[in-house]
Amino acid sequence: MTDCGGKAILAFVPYIFSLLEISSRPTTGTLPSYLVKAALRYACSEAQLFRADQLKPKFQEVTMGLFRHSASGHDTAWRAFKFIGILVLLLLLPACAIGRQALDLADLAEEVKHSVVNLSTTQVIRMERGHPGMPQDNPLRDFFGDEFFERFFGGLPERERRANALGSGFIISSDGLILTNHHVVARATEIKVRLENDKEYDAKLVGSDPQTDLALIRVKPDKDFPKAARLGNSNDTRVGSGVMAVGNPFGLGHTVTSGIVSAKGRIIGAGPYDDFLQTDAAINPGNSGGPLYNMDGEVIGINTAIVAQGQGIGFAIPINLAVELLPQLKKGKVIRGWLGVMIQDLNKELADSLGIKTTEGVLVSDVVTDAPAAKAGLKRGDVIVQVNGREVKEAHALSRMIAGTPPGSKVDITVIRNGDTKTIPVTLGTLPDSTAERERQEGQQPEEKWGMTVQNLTPELAQRLGLESDEKGVVVVQVVPDSPAAQSGLQRGDLIKEINRKPVETLSDFNNLIQQSGKDSLLLLVRRGAGTLYIVLKK
Repeated sequence: MTDCGGKAILAFVPYIFSLLEISSRPTTGTLPSYLVKAALRYACSEAQLFRADQLKPKFQEVTMGLFRHSASGHDTAWRAFKFIGILVLLLLLPACAIGRQALDLADLAEEVKHSVVNLSTTQVIRMERGHPGMPQDNPLRDFFGDEFFERFFGGLPERERRANALGSGFIISSDGLILTNHHVVARATEIKVRLENDKEYDAKLVGSDPQTDLALIRVKPDKDFPKAARLGNSNDTRVGSGVMAVGNPFGLGHTVTSGIVSAKGRIIGAGPYDDFLQTDAAINPGNSGGPLYNMDGEVIGINTAIVAQGQGIGFAIPINLAVELLPQLKKGKVIRGWLGVMIQDLNKELADSLGIKTTEGVLVSDVVTDAPAAKAGLKRGDVIVQVNGREVKEAHALSRMIAGTPPGSKVDITVIRNGDTKTIPVTLGTLPDSTAERERQEGQQPEEKWGMTVQNLTPELAQRLGLESDEKGVVVVQVVPDSPAAQSGLQRGDLIKEINRKPVETLSDFNNLIQQSGKDSLLLLVRRGAGTLYIVLKK
């Protein structure tokens, strides 16, 4: 989109040329009024001034006065030319900037609205069997057990509840592909897509990636199907650049908000590959999956998350990450490279204790048995400083770098070990799909069965939650409404330290203990704030 100041200057070219023409020959006459009026009328209309009528008489008065009192015409005309040029910059361009900005937002909203879609999903939730007049938390039920009541009173058939949710998305191809968030369509049994003209389509899930919260859905397009959104380059986005968010907040379809890019590369604890754009454009529930546009009408992000306690703090997945994963999403899922190490950022205290002069690098805190790293000879205490010659400065960067490398690739890992630098060749494996494995074994994911999502405690999360850097456990990052976790009082931000009196230090511990429990209840030891408490989850 053309810069406002540049367009205003270009608009005044005919006017300036008319002055140059007059200044090149002596004259004692005045500048023809029709020429001044025509030039100003053209300039003001092209620059799109909202207050042009107030500016035109001033320019006419100054110009006519200067040339009317000219003696030789030449010197005065040249002085007039310079004077008017300065006047244009001082008076006209600020007004132009205000008017042009407002008009640009309106034009941009009109241009992009057709490729933005509203999503509504339906999920069928199977409820456990109950008994008339006997709630789940009745102590008699706990004492006698379900078998007693089923034998004497009979059980009710399994019930179903339909849960509806709203979200947003945007069209990325003419064959009906739409990009959105994974959490918008996860476990949905029905997906409806509504266009700006209220036309509806049924959609099917093509592929999704919980790790980056991206999903691809498809509708069957017709002849009236809108054109796809233009995808930009999020790497080129600068902090302070103007942006526009379009989406479906609280079901208010095709709502437009604007703001700026507040920051780049934000890590918010949503997953291992966090790399968010931060914006102050208003984002609310229902905006998830919708596009974040730059002022050129290109999608640079997918609106995903907000800080509920704050104002003007929203986060969008960079579009470059989505474009990188699109080929795999079209195949149904994302396959990532795997090194098989537990890692953490290197701070000054750790660097001093390891005898390293820099804090740039990633410390290996553990190596998974039989993983590619272990087979290649990486050890606990190694500090990874390079991958294939590219510098590694922090843990999230290493995670993204390895995950983005195809399995089977050979990479050179440069480490510092006991003060010496060495390069170790490693053939990457495939990141284990533990979710799929659990689904094959149990029919559903344990976290979903209990209604919670957890992740490893990273140094960034520990700092945000006010925990010590050496604290162990997994953090609750989501609690599903009406689930056993929600009914027990488990909260987002709780740190799970034990399951059934066994310690939990990592996500692997959590998954193993969940699978081993084999019970209809879980006893959790949870740290919340400065204290700890026990919480019982019941199915």
